[in-house]
Amino acid sequence: MSTDVVPFPGEAPAAGRRPRVLAVANQKGGVGKTTTAINLGTALAASGERVLVLDLDPQGNASTGLGIDRRNRSASTYDVLIGDAPLADVVVPTSVPHLWLAPSTLDLAGVELEIGQTRDRAFRLRNAVRDLASGPNGFTYVLVDCPPSLNLLTVNAMAAANAIVVPLQCEFFALEGLTQLLETVEQVKSTLNPDLTIHGVVLTMYDARNNLSAQVVADVRDYMGGKVYNTVIPRNVRVSEAPSYGKPVLVYDLKCAGSEAYLRLATEVIQREKELTERLAG
Repeated sequence: MSTDVVPFPGEAPAAGRRPRVLAVANQKGGVGKTTTAINLGTALAASGERVLVLDLDPQGNASTGLGIDRRNRSASTYDVLIGDAPLADVVVPTSVPHLWLAPSTLDLAGVELEIGQTRDRAFRLRNAVRDLASGPNGFTYVLVDCPPSLNLLTVNAMAAANAIVVPLQCEFFALEGLTQLLETVEQVKSTLNPDLTIHGVVLTMYDARNNLSAQVVADVRDYMGGKVYNTVIPRNVRVSEAPSYGKPVLVYDLKCAGSEAYLRLATEVIQREKELTERLAG
């Protein structure tokens, strides 16, 4: 696959419309965060949206999972955050129509040492996305894949985001991790981004044979109410296999249960965005 930068989609968003920035965040690892970023982005693109997945995790799993080899990442989100490159210069196409990627490298692990003392350290990503939005591109969604920790990278994502998508594994300590994340969101709202909201909680790795999974779903719905998406992502071997081939599961096996779930999730995300737009217009 070519990773040369190509022109952005020709059709621009409606006048004055900026892309919706959704941070895919959870400080716990192994909850399906990167898998959700990749496959929700793919499903949104399949629905006709023009999507940028922005990899903000030094591990670079979203980049690998979308088929961008480490040797081909000549510029990355690290260069954007330290101010060496505009975001538009690091964006590369993927094999999925209407889906682009801003890849990451291991250099991101040291970004806090480089910008930690600067006054705008929490707003580097927000400013970069704003500059991108003012250019001749047609992105309607930017999905930020955050690292599994509450560090400066995650704070940058939350400061830049309109809302947060929270993947939550159907396991015993799910609510405990969710509580910690919600506290961080409130801190970011009070200090950096007063408009930040929780877009929704997506329950992942659901095993219908496991009574605990069903109990976790019930507990999270009771705790978060309508913020929990109706779609539940099942534990599915095809979802686990797809990244090793550098493909989203929707490309790897469109008919599997995981692909169908992410398509339903994308429909929910678009519907919530439509309802939000209507409320703001009213």
